[in-house]
Amino acid sequence: MEFKGFTNEDFDVFKIDGLDQRMEALISTVRPKLEVLGEVFAGELSAMTGEEMFPHVAKHARRSVNPPNDTWVAFAGSKRGYKMLPHFQIGLWETHAFAWFAVIYEAPVKEEFGEAIEKNWSKLKKNIPDHYVWSGDHTKPQTLVQKELSSTDFQNLFQRLQTVKKAELLCGIRIDRDDAVKMSGDEFISTVQDAFKTLLPLYKLSQKAAVKS
Repeated sequence: MEFKGFTNEDFDVFKIDGLDQRMEALISTVRPKLEVLGEVFAGELSAMTGEEMFPHVAKHARRSVNPPNDTWVAFAGSKRGYKMLPHFQIGLWETHAFAWFAVIYEAPVKEEFGEAIEKNWSKLKKNIPDHYVWSGDHTKPQTLVQKELSSTDFQNLFQRLQTVKKAELLCGIRIDRDDAVKMSGDEFISTVQDAFKTLLPLYKLSQKAAVKS
């Protein structure tokens, strides 16, 4: 299957009421596209990182009442899972698509990575464009635009990762839905490729931190 891009129908899945109804639509419309992106980027990221990367398409299996408000495919260096590892993600909310590098609350390397990124931030920042966005919580659609954040804001994000159990750190691009639906499949893939190349130093830093932990 060829990835032909996302459509308004894909984003509108998140307007459907009811867990079963939304999951049925998500499985039939969005998940096949995430599976194709998983195949494409598992190879891309394996080449970029120098380690075998495995795709993990969100199943939302633990949900029993509330339907998911977003969905994604994640990439990590383990077949068994990704949540405990620094990883990459591609996904959708109703309002936008995203491509992230992520260290979420389950990751045992959080503290070491927080220390490493705080120490190296002045050098890393030079290679991350101002329009890139940050988040401290992967369960919320709101993001922080890099150019609007102060040095103190970043310090707070990095220190929180080191000290708060539920803290997370995500960095990447946000593509508003109106822009995403205009993109061809190749344009979307190319945009995400560029983002992952930009985010690669963060991933490599997280791997060094993992060795030290």
